Amino acid sequence: MQVSAVNVAEGRTRHEVARLLLEQGPMTAVVVAEQLGISPTAIRRHLDALQADGEAETRDAPRKGPRGRGRPAKLFLLTEAGRARFGHAYDDLASSAIRFLAEHAGPDAVRAFAERRVEGLVGPHRQAITGSADPVERAEALATALSREGYAASTREVGTVGAGVGAQLCQHHCPVAHVAAEFPQLCEAETEAFAKLLGTHVQRLATIARGDNACTTHVPAGPAGIPAHPEPDRTTPGDAAAPPDGHAPRIPNGGKPA
Repeated sequence: MQVSAVNVAEGRTRHEVARLLLEQGPMTAVVVAEQLGISPTAIRRHLDALQADGEAETRDAPRKGPRGRGRPAKLFLLTEAGRARFGHAYDDLASSAIRFLAEHAGPDAVRAFAERRVEGLVGPHRQAITGSADPVERAEALATALSREGYAASTREVGTVGAGVGAQLCQHHCPVAHVAAEFPQLCEAETEAFAKLLGTHVQRLATIARGDNACTTHVPAGPAGIPAHPEPDRTTPGDAAAPPDGHAPRIPNGGKPA
C-alpha cells in the first residue's frame, strides 16, 4: 500500500474515533477499540494524535466499588476543537439573527449592533493602540491587537520617505466573513473604528467578504488627529482620492499587501 493510501486510511480511522467520542463519549480506549473492532494499541495511537492536536482530552473515570490499587482508567472526550471537525452552523445562526434584527428593528439597529461588536473587539486594546501619535505606529499596534483576536493581521509600509510613508493594514483571516458578505455594515463599522483609533482617515481597499485574499486597509502618513473618513468605500465632495463611482479602488493583487 502506498504512503498516500496509508495516510488516507489513517485519517479515516481517526475521524471514526473522533465521531465515536462525539456520539457516545466520554469513553475509555478499550471501549473505543471494542466499538470499532480495532486493536487497543492502534486506538491509543489515534487518541494520542487527537490529544496532540488539541482535539481530545482525558479525565479520570469514576471508580466503582472500593478504591483499588493503580491509576484510575482514563476517559477520552472531544474538546471544542475536536467538535469543530464536524462543522458548526454558527454563520447561519448569526446571519439569521441579524436578518431578524433588520426586519423587526430596521437598518439602524443592525448598524448599532455592528458598532457595538467592533467596540468589543478593539476597545480593550485602545490604550495600547493610541499610545503613539504616529498613525503607522498605531496601525502596527492595531495589527497586534487584531492578531490576538484571531484576525492574523500584519502591516507593511508603503510609499516613499519624501512623499510620506503610509501603511497597509492586512487582516489575513476574518471569522465573520460569511456574515459580512450579507451585512456589509460589519465591515463599515470596523473601518470607521479603525479610523478613529488611528487618528486619520483610512481607506478600505479589499475585504475577504467580497472575495479578496485579505481585508486590506490603507493608512496614510501624517500626524494623528486628522478627521476620520466618514464612510468607508464612499466619497465625499472634494475627495479626490475616491473614483467617480464612489467606491474605493480594489487593488489588483486581490487584497495582498503592495
